[in-house]
Amino acid sequence: MAVTQPHPVETTTFTSQRDSARQYANPMTMFRRLWAQRELIYQFTKRDVQQRYRGSYLGVIWSFATPLALLLVYTFVFSVVFQARWEGAVTDSHAEFALALFAGLIAFNIFAETVTAAPTLIISNPNYVKKVVFPLEILAVSKLGSAVVNSLFSLVILLVGALVVRLSLPWTLILLPLIYLPLLLLCLGLSWFLASLGVFIRDIGPLLTVIVQMLFFLTPIFYPISALPERFQILLMLNPLTFIVNHFRRVILWGQLPDWGEYGLITLATLVVCLLGYIWFMKSKKTFADVI
Repeated sequence: MAVTQPHPVETTTFTSQRDSARQYANPMTMFRRLWAQRELIYQFTKRDVQQRYRGSYLGVIWSFATPLALLLVYTFVFSVVFQARWEGAVTDSHAEFALALFAGLIAFNIFAETVTAAPTLIISNPNYVKKVVFPLEILAVSKLGSAVVNSLFSLVILLVGALVVRLSLPWTLILLPLIYLPLLLLCLGLSWFLASLGVFIRDIGPLLTVIVQMLFFLTPIFYPISALPERFQILLMLNPLTFIVNHFRRVILWGQLPDWGEYGLITLATLVVCLLGYIWFMKSKKTFADVI
């Protein structure tokens, strides 16, 4: 009688089916995974941008009209009524204040748009969870891409305004992609974390709206941080958006190089946030289908 030999045990099966947390924590692995999905990310970003203006008569004009209207209101209230002024500004004119305010708004609006949308990214796309094999992590990336595209319209307004007021633009504008980097890392990490959390806790959305509104006033958008008492300045320094907003102004408006020490620390911190959010999302997404 022939003896049936047992099949050799495949020691790599478990490893091939389950990525370890160490692999997720490797930033190069994360970026390679996203780069491999770049075409899909582009299509979803394009779709999100198009949906923003679908059915609208003015279409993309709203991307210019809305921030301009808010800018006029904020400038009047804070520069005329409250007589706020900026340290580091070339002049004390209302136009200079408006430019500084607008630069802060551009950075903050990217954060607000991506973070507030994150809790519903998964639950609003149940078909991608249940019926197809789909890289759910790109939903947060495409939403961030849409917010960045929308910010470029506001950036054009800001640059035109700066050119009209000052008749020139600073050479430090070439460093703008570097200034975007920590903001994008922060938004992406928080979006992944909140998108996962939104699957299990549906109340996170309304709570997050309140938190973002609080951060709006706890970020030096309408006022320089030096205008606060020292004990409150320390509190604002804990807000990573403080550094990001200030560096937006330094590079775009005032022609100043970034504070490389601050920039290095905030970029490293936001990279850690991004990796932690990615790890959380990739480990938890296996349970999404059971909850939705």
